[in-house]
Amino acid sequence: MSFPIRCPSCFALVPMALVLTTCAGAQSLEHRPAASKPEPMTPAAIASAEPVLAKGTSLQVEISRHYPVKVGETIEAHLMHPIYADGKLVVPQNTALQGRVIALQADNKTRWHSRLRGDFTPFHTVQVQFDKLELLSGPISIATAPAANGAPVLKLSAPGVSPKQSFIARRWAEAKANMHDRIAYFTAPGKGDRALQVLYHQLPYHPERIDANTAWSFELTAPVDLPEITAALPAPAPTVTGSGKAEIWAVNATLSRGLTSATAKPGDPVEALVVEPVYDKDQQLVVPQGSKLVGKVAVAKAARSLGRNGKLRFTFQQVQFPEGYNREVEGALAGAATEKTQNLSLDAEGTITPRNQASAIAPILLTLLAGRALDQDGNLTAQTGVASNGFGIIGRIVGIATGNRNIAAGIGFYAAALSVYDNFLQSGRDVVFPRDTRIEIETTPLRAPVIKPEGQ
Repeated sequence: MSFPIRCPSCFALVPMALVLTTCAGAQSLEHRPAASKPEPMTPAAIASAEPVLAKGTSLQVEISRHYPVKVGETIEAHLMHPIYADGKLVVPQNTALQGRVIALQADNKTRWHSRLRGDFTPFHTVQVQFDKLELLSGPISIATAPAANGAPVLKLSAPGVSPKQSFIARRWAEAKANMHDRIAYFTAPGKGDRALQVLYHQLPYHPERIDANTAWSFELTAPVDLPEITAALPAPAPTVTGSGKAEIWAVNATLSRGLTSATAKPGDPVEALVVEPVYDKDQQLVVPQGSKLVGKVAVAKAARSLGRNGKLRFTFQQVQFPEGYNREVEGALAGAATEKTQNLSLDAEGTITPRNQASAIAPILLTLLAGRALDQDGNLTAQTGVASNGFGIIGRIVGIATGNRNIAAGIGFYAAALSVYDNFLQSGRDVVFPRDTRIEIETTPLRAPVIKPEGQ
C-alpha cells in the first residue's frame, strides 16, 4: 500500500537531513576538549577507594624519650603530621612507628669541637630505618629509605607585624631574648637532665645518647596498601578572611629540593609539594593534595666572618594543580619544622635568620677567673681550681695537681680564648632547609584568571 506525498518540498529536506546526520556522527568521533574547570569538591565528595601510600611519600617522625647510641637499638617514634592520599586522611597524626638503628657514622665536626675542650668521646651520628607502622587495625610493614638527618626539632612560626625599631632598640631586644633563653636553660622543665649533661661533657669520656624530641625525615621506597579507614575527615581549618579582603589559604607542603643561604641567590627557583588538601571558607576544595607551589628566592645572604649569620627568604607566586591548571598567588613562609641546633628565627615577612647567640659575658668572666690564679694572696688550691676552666675536668685536675699558678692561669686563658673565638671570630651560621622540610605557607589568591593548559 502506498501513501500519497502531500508535500513536494520534503524531497529537498531529505538530503539536508542526511548531511546534518553525517556531520553530527563525524563530530562525535572527534576528541572533545576537557571541561574548562573541574567542579569543586567537598570533603564528603572525596572517593572512598582503598587508600595507597605512593612510593616517595615523605614522612616526618619524632621520638619522645632518650635512646642509647648503638647498632640494633629499637626506636619507637610517632608521626609529626597526618598523611593524606588522594585528598583523604589515611594516617592520623601521632601514629606510632617502629624502627632500629642500622649504622653509626663518625661525627668529625663534633669530635674536634669537643676534643679542644677536653672531651674525647667518639661522637657518632646514627642512621635509622623504620619498618613498621602501628595503625588502629594493627601493624603493617613499610619499606623506607634510611634516615641520617636526626636532630631535635624546632617549630618556627611567624609573629605578627611589629613596629619598626632603631638599630639600638633591635640589639637591646636581641640581648634581652638571649638572656631570657639562658635563664630558661636553668629554670625550664628538665633542668636536672640538662645539668647532668653539662657534668658529662666535663668528663674525658661519657656515654652517647639520642636525645628526646629528635626528628627524622624519610621517604617510602615502595607503595603501601592501607586498610580502609572508617574515621571521617576532620573539619578543615577555616581560611582567614577579613572584611573587604581576600581570604588567606594556609598550605602545608614539603620542599622539593634542599635550600640553604650558603649557595642560594635571589631569583633561584623554589618548589614545594602540597601534602594536605586546602578548603575555603565554604569547605570547597581549592588546593588539592599533590599540587605544586612554585616560587623564587627573594633574599639570600651567606654567612660571613666575625659571626655574621646568613639570611634567607623565599616567596611563592603560583600554584600548579594536578589537572594542569595554574593559579597566581602571593605566598610567604608562615611556619616550618627545622633542626633545633640551627636556632632559627622567623619574622613577619618570612625572613629566616639564625639567632645571634654571641655574648661578651662568658669571655670576660673566664678571663677574670683565669687571672685569679696569678694573685699571690689567698688559697693556692682554690685559686688554681677556679682558674683552670679550659679543658674540662682534665684541665682542672692538672691545674690543681701541679700547684703552679702559671699553668692554671694558662689553662684559664685558653678557655677565654676559645670563648672569644666562639662568640666573635668564627664564621656565622647559614640557614639550611634540607629536602622534604615541612613548611606552612600563607597564600592569597590573586584576581588574575586561572591559567589553563593550551587547547583547554
